[in-house]
Amino acid sequence: MDRKEFDKDKVFRFEGEVEYAEGAIVSKNVLKRDTGNISLFAFDKGEGLSEHTTPFDALVQVVDGKAEITVGGKKHQLEKGDSIIMPANIPHALKAVEKYKMVLTMIKEPQ
Repeated sequence: MDRKEFDKDKVFRFEGEVEYAEGAIVSKNVLKRDTGNISLFAFDKGEGLSEHTTPFDALVQVVDGKAEITVGGKKHQLEKGDSIIMPANIPHALKAVEKYKMVLTMIKEPQ
């Protein structure tokens, strides 16, 4: 079994699979493939990812806490249960309004 991913055929809850760390962002691969990946992140309050772009669409699902996600200059406030799709090649940024956990799903186009 690949220890860099979640165990297969095992029931889990995203909230309990990664812990917060003071002043940090913690991540864990759920699944990682050439065609895309699913990752779980925990952001401490005030932490974030600066504006950047990716060549593929990305789905953010907030599973705990509150975040501010900026897509193409427009700010969105998300909390537990909310999701947003960040389109390919559009600048986006993420910031923890309070501690938050998110699942990030990125799907790549075939090359």
